[in-house]
Amino acid sequence: MAIENDIEDVWDDEAPEEDITEATDEPVERLRITTDKRQDPLRIDKFLMNRLEGATRNKIQQALEEGYILVNNEIVKSNYRVRPNDTIVVFETRRPESKEIIPEQIPLNITYEDDDLLIVNKPAGMVVHPGCGNYTGTLVNGLSWYLQQEKVDLENLSRVGLVHRIDKDTTGLVVIGKKEKAMTLLAAQFKKHTVHRRYIALVWGDLANDTGTIQVNIGRNLRFRKIMDAFPDGDYGKDAITHYRVLERFNYVTLVELRLETGRTHQIRVHMKYIGHPLFNDGTYGGDRIVKGTVFNKYKQFIDNCFSILARQALHAKELGFTHPETGEWIQFNSDLPADMQEVIEKWRSYTGGMTSQLKQKLDNF
Repeated sequence: MAIENDIEDVWDDEAPEEDITEATDEPVERLRITTDKRQDPLRIDKFLMNRLEGATRNKIQQALEEGYILVNNEIVKSNYRVRPNDTIVVFETRRPESKEIIPEQIPLNITYEDDDLLIVNKPAGMVVHPGCGNYTGTLVNGLSWYLQQEKVDLENLSRVGLVHRIDKDTTGLVVIGKKEKAMTLLAAQFKKHTVHRRYIALVWGDLANDTGTIQVNIGRNLRFRKIMDAFPDGDYGKDAITHYRVLERFNYVTLVELRLETGRTHQIRVHMKYIGHPLFNDGTYGGDRIVKGTVFNKYKQFIDNCFSILARQALHAKELGFTHPETGEWIQFNSDLPADMQEVIEKWRSYTGGMTSQLKQKLDNF
């Protein structure tokens, strides 16, 4: 909950996601107030102190900074003075505690496990943490059952050991702490940005440079609270840094490697959209249509076929490395690209590789 809980920055991972989709629980309206026509000017943080049970001034100020409180549909600072007939809306995200989680016997693809932690290779379509509309069938539900069989003390393990998240439709590696000490030390590494995270993505367009860095703030979209947006002026959101490197070019899409220096919600998806190269078939950020290409029916049919094979954003959390919380040694894990991404990449290789140079030139000039 944006106001009632002190959520660490690590929960901004993309997630949710690196998901606010499933990764960060969907914001819901908690309180709506229209001030009286005789309302005296009063700082909004003080005004809300008397209207939000259990809220401290510091938490209200944090919620204002993160865009969870709107005045007349606008984000305001904590020194804003409430005026007559102002409409104030307070949002929250509900995060069920471990005692609310229903253990479920769900198959888990475990890449590595020891007494302190385990690494899971998450499939597409699996929500990481229970939230609005997704209270069962999540990775945490499956972990709860699995760890119970191993006699792990879940009563003293908050969030069932989860220290970061990736989006529902992003595949790849997630680390879980099996002890509170391990979870705390792992979470600290994420917060300090010392964890190695390498993603593979298929993005629209032909990137101008082989390598690059995107450093643009990310925060909630000012109109649509369920999605994130880039704020290049830096006046809103949190600092976010993504490094990319081109792996393979297919004229109209590019296979890229991405390394996160920070871990904001939907960071890769938002950053790539910001530079004009949204992820292939990312419906939230404009990648589920033809962004680059031709009007030829054959090309449209090819794209539709790719979309049907890869019915999600083309993003995979391939590598994860960190210092082991107990031994102090650096450990790193790697995962294969999922079958749907591999198949679509092969289709692009075949499609672009099979064109004649004359046709390529004609399409490039389109």
